[in-house]
Amino acid sequence: MPETLLLTVLLFALGLVLIVKGGDLFVDAAVWIAEASGVPRFIIGATVVSLATTLPELMVSALGVLRGEVDLAVGNAVGSVTANTGLIMGLSILCLPAVIRRRDFAAKAGLLLAAAGMLTLLCRDGELTAVSGLALLAVFAAFGWENLRAAGRGAGERPAGRRGGLGGQLIKFLLGIIGIVWGADLLIEHGAALALALGVPAGIVGVTVVAVGTSLPELVTTFTAIVKREASLSIGNIVGANIIDLTLILPVCALLSGGRLTVSPRSAALDLPVCFAMTLLGVLPPLLTGRFRRWQGAVMLAGYGAYLWLLVG
Repeated sequence: MPETLLLTVLLFALGLVLIVKGGDLFVDAAVWIAEASGVPRFIIGATVVSLATTLPELMVSALGVLRGEVDLAVGNAVGSVTANTGLIMGLSILCLPAVIRRRDFAAKAGLLLAAAGMLTLLCRDGELTAVSGLALLAVFAAFGWENLRAAGRGAGERPAGRRGGLGGQLIKFLLGIIGIVWGADLLIEHGAALALALGVPAGIVGVTVVAVGTSLPELVTTFTAIVKREASLSIGNIVGANIIDLTLILPVCALLSGGRLTVSPRSAALDLPVCFAMTLLGVLPPLLTGRFRRWQGAVMLAGYGAYLWLLVG
């Protein structure tokens, strides 16, 4: 094996170790925060965890705009939401279907649907303006207000859990974030290099490695939560991360691009409608029935697979 290829394999493996161990520390600390504060796990997942796991999407999209790669910025944010919902939430529901508390879920599900629907309509002319960005930021502000209200309500309903060891848990939380983000960066860079070295077409690498790669923190957090039987934390993380992707990252990108963010015809005609449809499929059934079911996860995974086929076909 050539020396450069061996180094690529080793760095890829290091990235895998970092995200697995980082995810373990991250979820343990998040669960501790939920128990110590008395705030429901879904709320912790939708706030603290989702803010941390959206860091790769924010960094990649912002750097893409600053480097003039606007299609990458828009495609990354929208594609990450589609991957989070169709792939990661689909896997979570398929492996660990859960009952939800509609009072915790309904407002955030409504905000997510509103954000996806608004973005699809606002970008139909091929651009996202600063004014449109402000409308999306208003949804983000409503998301923040709802989280504060829900956290206060949840803390008042349940007695607080464990109190000691806050410093140690914060260190675990931060180390978990560092491990996940650094590991994701190594996997994206060296995974792409490995795929190209093995002869995988560049188009397929772009579709999978960038969109799914920046969603690795959510994926790792979800798998760790499944292993630890923390379904609510996983679903809350995905819902919160998707809202942040749509209502914070894209407005920031519009600002960095001078007030007008160009949206490609393919994104306006395919990516955004698929994102909205996947969001609808992810949140509507539990809103109506009060639970996620395995058939829903299977349909979401099949839909995501069909979307990838359309992209590379």
